[in-house]
Amino acid sequence: MRLPLIPPAALTPEQMSLYADMKAGISSNFNDFKTVREDGALMGPWNPWLHEPVIGKAIWDLTRAMTMQATLPEPVRQVAILVVGAHFGAAYEIYAHIAVAEREKMSKRRLATLVCGEKPDDLTEQESTTYDVTYALVNGGILPEPAYALAVETFGQHGTNELVYLVGLYAMVSMTLNGFNVPVPERE
Repeated sequence: MRLPLIPPAALTPEQMSLYADMKAGISSNFNDFKTVREDGALMGPWNPWLHEPVIGKAIWDLTRAMTMQATLPEPVRQVAILVVGAHFGAAYEIYAHIAVAEREKMSKRRLATLVCGEKPDDLTEQESTTYDVTYALVNGGILPEPAYALAVETFGQHGTNELVYLVGLYAMVSMTLNGFNVPVPERE
């Protein structure tokens, strides 16, 4: 870990405002995995965002909007997030979203296949479209027209927009986690 965790007592006033907002959002939306150390310090991508509160707040606002305004089904979102995390080898992202996917009753076989960077053979039509779009996006270049058209047919324009933004957001989360070598806590 390249940035030390910041206990609440050591936060600046600017950091404290962001910390309070993130902690409230984390406790209501990200409780399937460990996010807070015993002394109250935030773990995962939230700690690096606290180190740069102006940038961190902008990323947190996007994260919150993508979570609170989500219209895509949760299993679809988790397929996209796990494909991104696996592509970038973002250990904390994989750890966290395996926990969320397990809550959604995603099978161990499917999880194992996704985090190994392969396409599971038991995906629904929506999940399969999500996998294809996400895989194409994280591998660079323009999203191929047939994949884009299928996404619009499957999710509508709004859902397709949301999927593209979700992939972009979690690519940024992956870069945060990998750039600062954010560790994975022990599973409980």
